[in-house]
Amino acid sequence: MTTSYHVAQLAISLAREPLSHPMMQDFVSQLAPVNALADRSPGFVWRLQTNEGNSTGVRGYDNPLILLNMSTWESVDALFDFVYRSGHIVPFRDRKQWFLPVEGPPYVLWWVPAGHKPTVEEARERLELLGREGPSPRAFDFKHRFPSPAEESAPAPATAAVRKEAGAA
Repeated sequence: MTTSYHVAQLAISLAREPLSHPMMQDFVSQLAPVNALADRSPGFVWRLQTNEGNSTGVRGYDNPLILLNMSTWESVDALFDFVYRSGHIVPFRDRKQWFLPVEGPPYVLWWVPAGHKPTVEEARERLELLGREGPSPRAFDFKHRFPSPAEESAPAPATAAVRKEAGAA
């Protein structure tokens, strides 16, 4: 599927302990398989990681226990399927044993031009926007989705009534 926009996502988590702590080892052991699963999932485009491929090595907050993950996908549905309908669901369901609740929304979605790799600063701004103003076309979640800018500007399909009024059979 070729689109002019991709959906970007930022998810943050507040770890109960540093990743080196024995309590976190079960989580850490699942990182590589889950990241590999994301990389080969339908609709996956890109994910934030260090040059060494470490997805937890990028810090975007002063608190070292706040972990973030950020990626882009061809569609909201592709991302949703990965999050809730793939092997990702196993560690996702168990997250309370490794993570504490965060203040405000734990994730945000927004549209980016295809090929754009969002910065951590950009992602944080979108998460803050969602927390401050609620869902909008600039920052939303799975429950409150907004169409991509390309979909917003596309002409609506003509209904039978419109075609009839236009003289088409």
